[in-house]
Amino acid sequence: MGRFHAATSRQFQGEWRVNEEEMKKRLEVLRTEHRDLDAAIDALSGAGSSDQLQVARLKKRKLRLKDQISMIEDYLIPDIIA
Repeated sequence: MGRFHAATSRQFQGEWRVNEEEMKKRLEVLRTEHRDLDAAIDALSGAGSSDQLQVARLKKRKLRLKDQISMIEDYLIPDIIA
């Protein structure tokens, strides 16, 4: 039974590494999308766009992305209690 537990533990550790790598890739994708939205918002605002609804939607999407980025960063970088 101890051998089964050790093998299972190694399997889960391997899955954790895959999940961590996937999360890091997802984090980079989210950061890129966040930057792109920032540029789009600046372009619309700078062009004097009268489509304030579109700007508001982009800003809302940008905030949701920031929340997702924060959640993944918090998961990947745990708090250290000193």
